[in-house]
Amino acid sequence: MLDKDALASLKGLKSQMEAEKERVDATIKGTQSRYGFAVLDDGREIFVPPDEMLKVLPGDRARVCVHPGREGKLVADIEKLIESPLGEFVGTCVTKGKAFFVQPDCGTLTRWLFVPPHARNGAKAGDHVRCAILRHPIKDSKPQAKILRVLGNLSTPGIENQYAVASFGLSDEWSPALLKEVEQAVSEGIDLEGRADLTALGFVSIDAAKTQDIDDALFAETTADGWTLYVAIADPADYIKPDSKLDQAICARATSVYFHGDVIPMMPELLAQQTCALVEGEPRPALVVKADINNDGEITHFEFVEAIIKSQGKLSYYAVDRYLSGNNEDPVIHTSAVEALYQLYRVLRERRAANELVMEDRHEFRWVLNDQKQIESIEPNEKLTSQKLVEECMVVANRCAAQFMLNAQADGPYVVHDGFRADRLEEAKQFFERFAPELVDADATSVKGYRQIMATLAVSEHELPLRQMVNRLLTRAALTTKGGAHMGMALPAYTNCTSPLRKYADLLVHRQIKSLLRQQAGAPVEQAVLDGLSASIQTARDACTYAEHWLAANYLKKLTGFKRQTELKAVVAQISSSGFVARLSDSGLEGFVDLRKDPEKFSFDKWTASLTSTTRRFQLSQTVDVYCVGFDPKTRVINFELVPDCGLKVSS
Repeated sequence: MLDKDALASLKGLKSQMEAEKERVDATIKGTQSRYGFAVLDDGREIFVPPDEMLKVLPGDRARVCVHPGREGKLVADIEKLIESPLGEFVGTCVTKGKAFFVQPDCGTLTRWLFVPPHARNGAKAGDHVRCAILRHPIKDSKPQAKILRVLGNLSTPGIENQYAVASFGLSDEWSPALLKEVEQAVSEGIDLEGRADLTALGFVSIDAAKTQDIDDALFAETTADGWTLYVAIADPADYIKPDSKLDQAICARATSVYFHGDVIPMMPELLAQQTCALVEGEPRPALVVKADINNDGEITHFEFVEAIIKSQGKLSYYAVDRYLSGNNEDPVIHTSAVEALYQLYRVLRERRAANELVMEDRHEFRWVLNDQKQIESIEPNEKLTSQKLVEECMVVANRCAAQFMLNAQADGPYVVHDGFRADRLEEAKQFFERFAPELVDADATSVKGYRQIMATLAVSEHELPLRQMVNRLLTRAALTTKGGAHMGMALPAYTNCTSPLRKYADLLVHRQIKSLLRQQAGAPVEQAVLDGLSASIQTARDACTYAEHWLAANYLKKLTGFKRQTELKAVVAQISSSGFVARLSDSGLEGFVDLRKDPEKFSFDKWTASLTSTTRRFQLSQTVDVYCVGFDPKTRVINFELVPDCGLKVSS
């Protein structure tokens, strides 16, 4: 038996240990290993042992007990679950013996989750599924999942796209209630009184042959001083009431999403492909930009008109391009309409190239898919003259829209591009001092100075690709409520208004313009809404990239077997301290070369955008030979390896 002194000592030790414990709320952070961390509200990260991590899921809010562990290191034990925000997620069904599990594809949630028989929803091993937590592990460390939907398996055509849609939480279905709302809006119709009748004008649409959501049509006529250009834009705004359930659903989607072989439209088809689409031969409401343009390509006057138009022809890019190339045999080409548009295009393009900035043409490729929605072949696909023609007309309309809103001091959306990052201006100056001293005094914060910088770098004969190298110092374009310069186009103001069937921000611009035309107070546009749209658009892009990488990996596996036998020509497209992205010359597909695995040690030079060892050097735009050796299904990264002795030799 313990004497009184020993008991008192133990009691004191126990009291001391209790005093050293801290009970707080924390967010659970997972890792790729079995342990994790409890992130306290004050920013501290406390180690959570593997056995304790079995009780929670990454992202959970939990009450934890923080206490000293071995060697005085703080440890967090899970005491109580507060909230588990994990919603739906995707994964792959696997079996172990007779047990059935789903392997989540969900960040740091790496553990297999048991799926009881009643929750399998017909899924089989190898199926990709959308699922949710059925039973949380807080009580006994034994979580369970339920299958919500079977997406398919590796043999399902388009599984890559379907999986990306589910993985990124994109909406690809409309509720019956919303479809009923659309049908009611269409049946009730809209007030057409007061709209200008422009059905006699020879509008034509020029788009991809399969396009059904036709959102613009063009007409140009020659004048004594130049041309008058009419850009008719589909006008769904009156069918979609602000803040209605339909409006909220469209806002949440933010954009139509174009996968290879599939599309998720932003609007229900009844609106986007029928009621509002500028289809051939049918009168349609439209918001029309009428712009007078002189012989130098300058916009001298413009106005917006709510109108009724009737497209006289649905022309494809390829048909128009054949005509412009001298093939005049296509009977559907409206010669006079196309001729006037083409002459105007040449003047507009010339002026923009001379006074502003035109995005340089990239070497693009077209994927040819088979019946399984897999890549059958990849072909060079240069931008057609007809596509550039439409692009120039859209730029005119968008410039006019931005100026119209600015003149009225209306909220945006505007598209603003600040050019060089504010925190990188000094670095940009040092860059010019090193490689382009003639640009040191250029004002990188002004439209004129930015244009001078970019135009000079684009034609530089320096041995390094300066124009490509400077990209790391630039910002991205952003949606804003207040107008500002678009440096990337060297324009004082810009927005997008020509795709309201496909982009919600364009629909917001239409609402502003139409309110001004009707002399009504426009609904205020909040920056938080625009930030949400930008986030949704980025999510859609990420989903497309995710699916594209998967499809590209399938194609390269078929081509190379992921074996070190087939040499592929590539160029260095991006470079960092760990390696570089190589773009294949004959297909445009990209993969990562991880130089951290190379026996030699490479040092990264940000100024020359290069990686150098004692014997070799790699830099932007350099030609390299690579093998395609694998694909990481978790990150969707294609892995390349260098062919032996590849790289610029460094003289000793």
